[in-house]
Amino acid sequence: MVEAIKFNNNKTTIADWRLTPGYLHSGRSDFESAHILLGRFLADRNSENPLDQKELFAADGIFEWGHASPLEKVINSRSDLEFLLLHSNLLRNSITIIEPWEHVGVNAAGEDVRASKNIAYIAQKVADMDSVLLPVWSTGVIDPEIVIPAITSGYAVVVEGGDPSTYDASTWTSPACPREDMFGLVEKLLISRSPSSAAAIFICVGHQLAAECHIRLIRRAVKKVLSTTSLERDKDGRTLKSLQEVAERIQAMGKTLQIKKRDGRIVATGWNDEHFAVTRNESKEVGASVLLPYQSPDGDALSIPWEIIHAHDVTADTHEGVIDTTIQYERQVSISMFHSDEVNEEAILFANWAYRMIHDAIVPYRHIIAGSTLSWLIQLPDAVEILCSTAEENGEIVTECSATCINYKDFETKKIRRSFTCQFHPELLSDLRAIGNSEAPSYSILKNDDGVRLFVRLLYAGMQE
Repeated sequence: MVEAIKFNNNKTTIADWRLTPGYLHSGRSDFESAHILLGRFLADRNSENPLDQKELFAADGIFEWGHASPLEKVINSRSDLEFLLLHSNLLRNSITIIEPWEHVGVNAAGEDVRASKNIAYIAQKVADMDSVLLPVWSTGVIDPEIVIPAITSGYAVVVEGGDPSTYDASTWTSPACPREDMFGLVEKLLISRSPSSAAAIFICVGHQLAAECHIRLIRRAVKKVLSTTSLERDKDGRTLKSLQEVAERIQAMGKTLQIKKRDGRIVATGWNDEHFAVTRNESKEVGASVLLPYQSPDGDALSIPWEIIHAHDVTADTHEGVIDTTIQYERQVSISMFHSDEVNEEAILFANWAYRMIHDAIVPYRHIIAGSTLSWLIQLPDAVEILCSTAEENGEIVTECSATCINYKDFETKKIRRSFTCQFHPELLSDLRAIGNSEAPSYSILKNDDGVRLFVRLLYAGMQE
């Protein structure tokens, strides 16, 4: 067992990694204790911290990835990943944080904001949950077929924000991780939610990557279905005919749907447009914003077909997305925004409608599809719901699609599993600073911050599924 901390040039190596879960109470952190502590944190806004008041910053006052515990576990190479695979207990008792970029933006103080440190700090401070960092911007995307099953065995997977735009390949300047590699990783993550997997939480650019990958997955599904000529055991061809009729409807809608902004500009037509899922927001949104419940759009004004609005209304009425419930029952929720791009409302309405169509077409023929070349369709989400919007102080909506809940309905048990996306940064406090550049916030400060409470609530809900 390795417990001692040994540093070389202020960078940890595998030899420095703790092999016992927990930092505040080493060896006493597990799934059940972490879940209980998350629940205790959410129970009120004034109770005392039940954990030891151990300093999370290093003795030299530094709180940085790879410098010292509890931030020592950074996957910098395939050998680091292989070590984790050999010590699977480390991943099972951790949150894995994926960094698409080295920071999520530059704040008013001119600081690069590495928000992944905030996630690690909050999880450790609140529930003594360890974190593992996968900085794909520097390591590249290591084989998703190996990585995804490993990291989804833990408490949660968080895909952080970043500076690039999903619709502009030229902004993904890291040679280690081009945009297509990031799309491939997120697509694999989206179709890996199962009864034994952790929930994924996609933040800011993560939220935008998820939106783009919904459309890419739906396009791929339609193409595969329409190019299939026969299915084994589909004796009368009814299964394939049903799927192909649905695929044709989805394709027709996808090719013609327009994305129209509030000022009347049409920024995209059809699902092959680079700006269909994500585009530049009408105005940059930085700092505190208020979350408002999502309201269905005026289909006539925005030229959105009635059927995809109706499908979303049904999803919203039959699914619970945590964030929407929080807005309903908590006091006014103020949250930190830090973005220039936004996910298009119409794209998510379309994705929800398409997912529901595919799911319903599979239901009566799932025993045939399960053993066919189209079996991967069973892994697609059942629905994706827009949960909230953000508004300025005067109540004017700035970002219509500020968060989503991705629902996965089990075909046999009918149970729902969820993952979440949010344009806002629940892990950032109002100063928009990375912990380590600012003072360490107390348990009490975290307990009273709307964003932190929302992030903890997503962890808490996701761990229940």
